[in-house]
Amino acid sequence: MTNTLTSPDGTPASRFAFGTMQFGGLADEGESRAMFEASLDAGITHFDTAHLYNDGASETLLGKFIPAHRERLIIATKAGYTGGAGRDNLLAQFDISRGRLGLDHVDILYLHRFDETTDLNETLETFAHLKSRGQISHVGLSNFAAWQVMKAACIAARFDLRISILQPMYNLVKRQAEVEILPMCAAEGIAVAPYSPLAGGLLTGKYASGGSGRLTENDRYAARYGLDWMHRAARDLAEIATDMGLHPATLAAAWAARHPSGPMPILSARSAGQLAPSLAATGFEMDEALYARLCALSPTPAPATDRLEEA
Repeated sequence: MTNTLTSPDGTPASRFAFGTMQFGGLADEGESRAMFEASLDAGITHFDTAHLYNDGASETLLGKFIPAHRERLIIATKAGYTGGAGRDNLLAQFDISRGRLGLDHVDILYLHRFDETTDLNETLETFAHLKSRGQISHVGLSNFAAWQVMKAACIAARFDLRISILQPMYNLVKRQAEVEILPMCAAEGIAVAPYSPLAGGLLTGKYASGGSGRLTENDRYAARYGLDWMHRAARDLAEIATDMGLHPATLAAAWAARHPSGPMPILSARSAGQLAPSLAATGFEMDEALYARLCALSPTPAPATDRLEEA
């Protein structure tokens, strides 16, 4: 049974989360607040940030917005992307994050990435220490491979701790999570909050019409989503959306949430106007026929057992 995430007053996690990566960066305080309020209006109760985002501006702005709503919200942050996953670094970064957020307690603390140079016993004992002090409710992992998650889960059990939630990349043109990560999470009862459901903006259709954004401004994103078939899938998605009278972002976000394992995609944007089509997915019910039609737009990753048999 998947771990149930709730806010301090018992409000369950919403079907989608909102990611504040742009707060204090490409989104100024006014736009950040507008997106926060639009997310609340759409029923989102789960907000995600990180120690690293925009040199702390993301956490600081989120901390300004949440006081009146705190008890019904799930607040997640991440530590350890820089400086490693050792005890001293995690504690120092988390103390800074709590100060920025204005919170003594955070609902989810993620290890932002796997650190092969630090013993996971030290890392997870640190998380157990924070939980015993009542400073976190849940432990999350971000950007971990399936084997790394299971290693962490086994070690966590030594400290009477469990891995509650995982944050992988997942969208219509990046489906590798379907091979091991999503089945593993379903089998182990680990919640999933995938990031980048719009594939860096590719699945909004804006690049097909000559628009600009991360794929034209950031070499890493350009390389990640540079294959011709990915752009064909984005164009096909846009055509289906147009025929249905919808925005492609609505279909892309709803597709990411439709997987049988029940992921909670993290929506994000630079402005409230840009966010609106994604938020529309919170009220869109995708039937099995449409889900299958969209799945057919991109290659289905081979199951791990098939790869072993081929080897």
